[in-house]
Amino acid sequence: MELPKTADIVIIGGGVMGASTLYHLAARGQSNVVLLEKEDLFGTGATGRCAGGVRYQFSTEINIRLSLKSLPMLERFKEEIGQDVMYRQCGYLLVATNEKDLATFRRNVELQHRLGVMTEWLTGDEVRARLPMMRFDDALGGTFHAKDGLADPNSVVMGYIGAAQRLGARAFTGAEVTGIRVSGDRVRAVETRAGVIETRIVVNAAGPWAGLVGEMAGVQIPIVPLRRQWFTTTPLPEILSDFPFVIDFAQALYFHREGEGLLIGMSNPNEKPGFDQSVDEAFELVNLEAAIARLPLLERAGRVSHLAGLYEVTPDAHPILGPTSVEGFSVVAGFSGHGFMHGPVAGKLMAEWILDGAFRTVDVSALDLARFDEGRLIREYNVI
Repeated sequence: MELPKTADIVIIGGGVMGASTLYHLAARGQSNVVLLEKEDLFGTGATGRCAGGVRYQFSTEINIRLSLKSLPMLERFKEEIGQDVMYRQCGYLLVATNEKDLATFRRNVELQHRLGVMTEWLTGDEVRARLPMMRFDDALGGTFHAKDGLADPNSVVMGYIGAAQRLGARAFTGAEVTGIRVSGDRVRAVETRAGVIETRIVVNAAGPWAGLVGEMAGVQIPIVPLRRQWFTTTPLPEILSDFPFVIDFAQALYFHREGEGLLIGMSNPNEKPGFDQSVDEAFELVNLEAAIARLPLLERAGRVSHLAGLYEVTPDAHPILGPTSVEGFSVVAGFSGHGFMHGPVAGKLMAEWILDGAFRTVDVSALDLARFDEGRLIREYNVI
C-alpha cells in the first residue's frame, strides 16, 4: 500500500458515513479525496455489525427529516449507484406495553403525520391480530409504517466505495490513523503507519472510535461506544414472509426475518461503555428467554450465528455533523444506533458543508458539536 503524500480531503473511517461522504464528494468533482479504514475490509466496524434496519418512525423532527431524505436514496440506490442493496420494506411494528410509552407513541405519530410520514396507529387488539404467533397480551397499542424495513449494510458501503473509485477518489484498507497534525488551530496532516498525508480538511467518520480520533486533533467529542448484540435462528417455516420488524419497546427487544429464520436482539440496560465486541453469552440467554416469552415457537429453533457490535452514543442520541474548534476538522458520527439508515443523506450533507459551507438538503445545523456545551440537546425517544 502506497498512500499519497497529499490530499485535498482525508476521511477517517470506512463504514457507511465515510463511504457515503467519499462518494458524494467525488460526485461533486472532488477526485483528490482519500478515505482511510484501519480494518482489512471496508464496512466491518459498526456498520457491518448492525441489524440493517431502516425506518421513518422517530420522535424528533430532525431525525424524521433525515429519514425522509435518506430512505428514498436507498430505494434509488441500484439505479443511481449501480448496486442492489436489497431494500425490503417489511415495515416496523413498535409495541407499547405501558402507559408512558403509549402516550409518547401517540405524540410521535402526530409529529410523523405532520411531516408526511403516515404511520398507522394500532390498538392492543390490532397488534395481537397482526402478530398471532406472538404473546402480546399486555400490548396497549402500537405503531406501524409499511415503508420501514431492512437493507444490506455491506452492499451500501461497497456500492459507495466502488462508485467513488470510478470517479477518481481513493480508498485504503489497513490504513490506521495514528495521529492528526494541528498547527495554528487548523489541520495540517494525517499520520498513519504507512506514512503522512498532508491535507487541510479531515472528516472524522470513525463511528464508535470518533472520540479517540477527536483526541488526536485536540477536540473533545462526547461519543461513547456501547455494545449491542444479536443472534440468528435456524429456519422457522411458521413465520410468514410479511413478518414485520417487531420491537417490544419497553424491553428493547426486537425480531425480524433473516433468511428463513429470524434475527433477534435486545439492548442490555446494564451495558458499560467500552470497545468490547465479543458476544456476552450470559446476556444472550437473557435475550433468548425474553424472546421465547414473546414468541414461544423459538423453543424449537436453533442458533445459526451471533454477533456483537458497537453503538456510537451521544448524550442526546442524535448525531454530530459539521465543524469543530479546529479549522478543517469536521465530524459525522454519533448516530446512536441509527447511523446506517441515515448514512446516505449524512454523506451528502457533509459534502455540502465542505464544498458549500452550508447544509442544503436538510438543515442539521442544530446537530453541531457546540450544542453540548451550550445546553441545546435534542433528545430522541425511539432508540433501541
